[in-house]
Amino acid sequence: MKLVAANLPALQVLIPLVGALLAAFARRGATGWAIALVASWLAPVISITMLLRVLEGGVISYHLGGWAPPIGIEYRVDLLNAFVLVIVSTIGAVVMPFARRSVADEIDGDKQSWFYAMYLLCLAGLLGISVTGDAFNIFVFLEISSLSSYVLVAMGRSRRSLLAAFQYLIVGTIGATFYVIGIGFLYLATGSLNIADIAVRLGPAMAETPRPVLAALAFLTVGISLKLALFPLHVWLPGAYAGAPSLATAFLAGTSTKVAIYVLIRLFFSVFGVGITFNALPVGEVLLVLSVAAMFIASLSAVSQGDVKRLLAYSSVAQVGYITLGISLANVSGLTGGIVHIFNHAIMKTALFLSLGAIVYRTGSAGLSDLAGIGRRMPLTMAVFVIGGAGLIGVPGTAGFISKWYLAVGALERGWWPLVFLIVASSLIAVLYIGRVVEVAWFREPSAVAAKATDPPLSMLLPMFVLAAATLYFGFETQASAGLAGRIAEGLLGIGSAR
Repeated sequence: MKLVAANLPALQVLIPLVGALLAAFARRGATGWAIALVASWLAPVISITMLLRVLEGGVISYHLGGWAPPIGIEYRVDLLNAFVLVIVSTIGAVVMPFARRSVADEIDGDKQSWFYAMYLLCLAGLLGISVTGDAFNIFVFLEISSLSSYVLVAMGRSRRSLLAAFQYLIVGTIGATFYVIGIGFLYLATGSLNIADIAVRLGPAMAETPRPVLAALAFLTVGISLKLALFPLHVWLPGAYAGAPSLATAFLAGTSTKVAIYVLIRLFFSVFGVGITFNALPVGEVLLVLSVAAMFIASLSAVSQGDVKRLLAYSSVAQVGYITLGISLANVSGLTGGIVHIFNHAIMKTALFLSLGAIVYRTGSAGLSDLAGIGRRMPLTMAVFVIGGAGLIGVPGTAGFISKWYLAVGALERGWWPLVFLIVASSLIAVLYIGRVVEVAWFREPSAVAAKATDPPLSMLLPMFVLAAATLYFGFETQASAGLAGRIAEGLLGIGSAR
């Protein structure tokens, strides 16, 4: 057990990687699902254990290959990436019971094991991005997760899935290229790829040769913004979410953009620092404007959608805007709101996409008109949708309210009271698009598609109930979410004794 405990950072990535290899050779979908289930359920055990160790003893530094950093590759776990590891691994574990029936319904039998292999490969890549302390290894894991994501999207059953996957591929490749160019400039300026070492060397490098440092910041910001779907670089996301199989959409919505946001936070605050990021370049101002634009324009786009998957996809773009708004405020309350919304949005949006996946499982459609009266036929499923939707709106008593409260407090601390009004106004737009679905589902006569639908089996309902319960629980008990996010924000801003 001591050997296992000493190698937890490596096992966090290795287990899903090995699982992906085994699933790829499995001939039956059920076998691939069983492998994915075991690997996915082990992942949160490891990540939660590492989070507890960080809370008790500080940063975990794991050296690979027998070479000490900064020369050797380092896996480095602090509060921020331990928090993100828990989010990604928990979402991956929660969706797996739902996966068996959903994937069997939407993916041909001979492709199901390949689907699970790609899922595990994507999970390994996302966990690798979160755990590594090496800037170039982030690029490697970013490509692993991205390439497998393209395959997951392409495995949707409609022709638009291939087009969406191709668009995702093009934009993702551009984003990765920008990222690796930015890392090249950082290496030119500092001579290191270790994130902690770059942070130490960047101050003197900025004083001597500022241009490569500023160029690196610009390239990295654009590259990661493409990956996290920051408005207006979000064009790939609605098509990808709408075209992907339901399980893939739920998993990617809860994890992929969140990990990209983690990378942005890591670069802004841990590598470049507040002085360079928000003083040398107008990053904060630009990010603020784009965040507010996302909150309004993406939300208004969601209102007009006739496909509920696309509606929720545009909602994700708007919710990313709230997270980046917290980053742009660059104070403890605002950053706390942004970080806790990474967690809150993950559970709320996964709940919404799983409930929609259950509807697709029963009806074969995500069209809004086909959902008429579905609430009467699938009351448990739609109850989960309503709770998740209330969280997106920010109704008091839900996790989403906590995020927006901290964002509002952060805006007031900066003296930007009109921003509080904008946060509330954009939330009211969410009432419109969530309200459209609720009105159609509960207050109209059942459509021909919905007439014979029933709630899905318990194996699909349980993950939805867990996420819905979490949405309500973390609206009241915030120590494990907002409390931890606050410690992380203090540590990133160099305030207090946060580890």
